[in-house]
Amino acid sequence: MSLTERQSEILSFLREHLRRHGHPPTLREVAGAFAIQPSAVAKHLEALAAAGEIELAPGRARGIRLRDAAKLARESMSGTLALPLVGRVAAGAPILAAEHLEGEFHVDRSLFRPAPDYLLKVRGDSMQDIGILDGDLVAVRRAPTAEPGQVVVARVDGEVTVKRFRRRGARIELIAENPAYAPIVVDPARQSFAIEGLYVGVIRRAA
Repeated sequence: MSLTERQSEILSFLREHLRRHGHPPTLREVAGAFAIQPSAVAKHLEALAAAGEIELAPGRARGIRLRDAAKLARESMSGTLALPLVGRVAAGAPILAAEHLEGEFHVDRSLFRPAPDYLLKVRGDSMQDIGILDGDLVAVRRAPTAEPGQVVVARVDGEVTVKRFRRRGARIELIAENPAYAPIVVDPARQSFAIEGLYVGVIRRAA
């Protein structure tokens, strides 16, 4: 049984949560991570159970059991964090869709606080003044909201970008950290906008 893109994303989230914390998330924690209703999460979990990827224990707050739960629980006790590496994201497609993944990157768990959910490959030099360069990997923690001044992974009209988040009345400004780039001004009433996650650090790979 094939999974939808959203079901694959939720399955990845379940695995990473178990790997990081040693126990599965609650239904509300999954709903909060994806900014969707718990009832929608329940339907996705039922589909994952039907596909044989998970088992559900009715009536239990953390009643989700993954097929590879024992392996993930062991990894949660180690000092290594396994993060999916996301390359170029197609317009409008979920960030963690399978076609965007370029593998898995293992990092020391102590490098980031809070722990990230994935790594995103940076393209361009718009954030160079805070040390994020073309080709770097930014560590991202899933979050549907942000405080003014935080660096976010945002989606504007389907396109994903890394910028500093600010509000100007009803409008949103996405600020580059390079004077060569003008702010991206977003009117949520007329444009599609979503925050995909918060920047928590950067990794620079050796050339």
